[in-house]
Amino acid sequence: MDAQQQQRQQGVPARPRSGDGGGDFTPILTVLVAFIAIFALVVAPSISTLNNSVSILHQVPEGHVGVYWRGGALLNTITDPGFHMKLPFITQFEPIQVTLQTDLVRDIPCGTKGGVMINFEKVEVVNRLRKDHVYDTLLNYGVNYDNTWIYDKIHHEINQFCSAHSLQQVYIDMFDQIDEKMKDALQADCTRYAPGIEILSVRITKPSIPESIRRNFENMEQERTKVLIAVERQRVAEKEAETQKKIAISEAERNAHVSKIQMEQKLMEKDSARKQEEISNSMYLAREKSLADASYYRTMKEAEANKLKLTPEFLELRFIEAIANNSKIFFGNKVPNMVLDQRLLGNFLQEAVPRMES
Repeated sequence: MDAQQQQRQQGVPARPRSGDGGGDFTPILTVLVAFIAIFALVVAPSISTLNNSVSILHQVPEGHVGVYWRGGALLNTITDPGFHMKLPFITQFEPIQVTLQTDLVRDIPCGTKGGVMINFEKVEVVNRLRKDHVYDTLLNYGVNYDNTWIYDKIHHEINQFCSAHSLQQVYIDMFDQIDEKMKDALQADCTRYAPGIEILSVRITKPSIPESIRRNFENMEQERTKVLIAVERQRVAEKEAETQKKIAISEAERNAHVSKIQMEQKLMEKDSARKQEEISNSMYLAREKSLADASYYRTMKEAEANKLKLTPEFLELRFIEAIANNSKIFFGNKVPNMVLDQRLLGNFLQEAVPRMES
């Protein structure tokens, strides 16, 4: 019994012979290694492409949509943010941003109409790809659509603008208009050829110019600043003079108004005094008239009373009383001529009464 039979009897597996082809895996390993090498050479240059090609489960981030290619052909399948499934090695996947993004374009040289070379160091273009135009835009311009319609287009538009304007216009006079002009130019072409691209704003930094020209502009700006300061000072002085004039006019108007009020007040006082004087005069005139009327009335009444009262009998009585009241009494044969007899007295009274009545 040979050694192989002894091992089989003892339960030990026998070694395969070198000439036995049933247990040789060398060709299989060789083919596998070659396949892996070819796969690595073809797919490995792009890690993202490798991951997108190999993976079955993939994720679309927020603010993006998923776009797929199969055999190099763009599929009409757009997925929303989240997890999705695809066929590995056959279907490629790429996330496309549909929110606001800023494309930064650096170092744009251009020549002005006068032949001066200037350089725009930085241009920022804020844009957005509309979700409903993703398929058409990628179908016509690829994933790097912004290279065609933003990076290359902004170079073209800035050079067009510079070639049509002088350095003074580009650097100073019209610099505040460049942003809007670039935005309108980009949006016009995008609306015509790539309607899914929306240009929201363009921000352009001040271009760099030759040092000698820059110093000249700085000197000009200093002189302009001095002129503006002088003009502003003159304007301030004029405003101050105008303010002082308005204050003086206001003060004069106030004084005139006060004087007018005081004059009106004095006139009102004089008018009031005049009216009081007129009232006093009227009262005095009325009082004097009343007194005169009363005196006249009294005199008339007294005259009427005297007319009724001065009768011959009354006068004779008064005469007799007067004689009776005389303290001297004469006795004798010859009485003074004053003493008349009663008949003579009566004749006198008869003559006197008519004269008093007339």
